[in-house]
Amino acid sequence: MAQTTTADNADEQTPRELPDNADPAVDYKTAADRPGTLRGDACLVIQTRQAQRLVYGRRQSREHPGIIGLVRFGMLMKRIWVSAMLDDPYADWFLLQVHEALETGRSEIQKMRTEMDELLRSTRGVEIAIAHSLKPARVPLQFANPYGYMGAYLVGDYDELVCAVLTARHVGLLGRDPAEQMLHRGGRLIRRAFLLPTQWKHCAVDRNDVRQDNQRAQAARTAMGELPQEVLDGTRRARHAPEIRNQSTSAAPVSKGFLSARATGDTQAAHGE
Repeated sequence: MAQTTTADNADEQTPRELPDNADPAVDYKTAADRPGTLRGDACLVIQTRQAQRLVYGRRQSREHPGIIGLVRFGMLMKRIWVSAMLDDPYADWFLLQVHEALETGRSEIQKMRTEMDELLRSTRGVEIAIAHSLKPARVPLQFANPYGYMGAYLVGDYDELVCAVLTARHVGLLGRDPAEQMLHRGGRLIRRAFLLPTQWKHCAVDRNDVRQDNQRAQAARTAMGELPQEVLDGTRRARHAPEIRNQSTSAAPVSKGFLSARATGDTQAAHGE
């Protein structure tokens, strides 16, 4: 009976293998416990109605076409993000296009804001403070990928521009027509960026399909056109593109032969033009 107890004690003292190849000096609970999912809070503070309309967009009607707002833009980008994670080269291509459109929009709007700041500082002996809302709207942001937040930054930049333009118009430094033209130009940059994801089509295709030139690859090519070789190879991806889960499908480069079939007719569709 004593020998059995000794054997049991020996089994209990056998150290368990630690996860993640942890240092044996660490106890098992310390190595095995995992932190929960990270949660954070973010909100977009809106001063103007012009910027607010770019958040919620507009429903399509018989009288007016629909406008993609920030909220729907974030929903559309989630679908593209997940497909890029599953090695869809067309999703990767649209992430690149959207990223470029957002960066271009921010750059152009910031240039206009700089122009307004210089105009408001041009008055001698008069200090002009940019108008702000006494009760700004706060829009909670809960996007599943970075692109929704990047869209929110763009709307925030535009909101500041609107405040500056309306201030300059109110104090007589900017005429009504130039003010409206500047606001329209800034809003158009945002609407153009938010519209891009609507031109992506979910074809359940990945780079392995493109290498085989199977039916899914042909359907995707018909719907969205040809892709740049470096996008097909996976060597050119957006800065904030997700990690590809199925690495085996993107290990080998795609043959350039797949680029020749529709090189002229569908290029504009691939660029979203």
